[in-house]
Amino acid sequence: MRGSRAKEKGTKGTKIFVIVLILLIIVAAVLFAMKVLGEKNNTEVANTNATSENQTAVEEIKPEPKTLSGTKRPIAVMIDNHVDAMPQAGLLEADIIYEIIVEGGETRLMLILQDKDLDKIGPIRSSRHYFLDYALENDAIYVHYGWSPQAKSDISSLGVDNINGIYESSTSFWRVSDKYAPHNAVTSTENIMNIANRKGYRTEKKGENVLNYVVDEVNLENGKTANTVTIPYSDYNTVKYEYDADKKEYVRYSRGKKQVDWDSEKTVTTKNIIIEKAKNSTLNDGTNKGRQTLDNVKELDGYYITNGKAIPITCTKSSRKEKTVYKDLEGNEINVNDGKTFIQICPINADIEFGE
Repeated sequence: MRGSRAKEKGTKGTKIFVIVLILLIIVAAVLFAMKVLGEKNNTEVANTNATSENQTAVEEIKPEPKTLSGTKRPIAVMIDNHVDAMPQAGLLEADIIYEIIVEGGETRLMLILQDKDLDKIGPIRSSRHYFLDYALENDAIYVHYGWSPQAKSDISSLGVDNINGIYESSTSFWRVSDKYAPHNAVTSTENIMNIANRKGYRTEKKGENVLNYVVDEVNLENGKTANTVTIPYSDYNTVKYEYDADKKEYVRYSRGKKQVDWDSEKTVTTKNIIIEKAKNSTLNDGTNKGRQTLDNVKELDGYYITNGKAIPITCTKSSRKEKTVYKDLEGNEINVNDGKTFIQICPINADIEFGE
């Protein structure tokens, strides 16, 4: 009897030990599982936070357009475009260049430059009143060498911050010897800013850019092919652009010659071309000099051209001081590729050609 009881007691103790051991194993397994799950959750949270931080970092360093992106007020400089004035200085560095017809079928250029350091800009020529409209819409200090009677009057009435080189010293504006007058007056950006400070002009930028520059490449998928663009201003003054697909920019020609920089002889190129067709007519001012006026404060037809394609656009200017608004035919303001833009304001009857 005693042996049987002892045997039963031993068997019972073994069972209890096994049960306790199983419970301990289960508890250990549960604790281990909880630890693994906790580490996984922490890792996921850490990864989520890291991803969020990375996304924030990417958003913070997202590139912005470089063209006219500074805080300095732009300057607008009148440039002679007569054949005897070519080649010119400043076209390579300009952010925007306007070209508009003047008397005799000639054109003049107006450079918009921001925060540039140029030892020579020119040849600088006299003002024409309708160029003021585009200096004003760019909030620019307007630089010229002389003026027409209409421009002189409008500079005063419109309150244009201007610098007339004729009234400045020969060290601020000077004539070079490798061209002859009136096609040889030049200055520098340092001189311009020194004069602007002396006159008390505001030198910080105010307001938004005229053009809506974007970093992401604008490709006009539905546009017409524009590997060449020809814009006649008069019988003997034609502008032509040829597209360089490798560099994704246009090479500029004037009067059948490639335009280059005055000193470096580097080729003048542009990323964008905007064409506006505006009616010009001869002023009846009694001078018999054939000076022109421009019917431009309204909606004009035009084109935006970039990367070998062109689309029709509207160009609306509601007043002389207001910015021109450029829209596609669906009414959307166009995005413009970051880079230089030539704005060709040409005669309304100009026979513009686009080539393959």
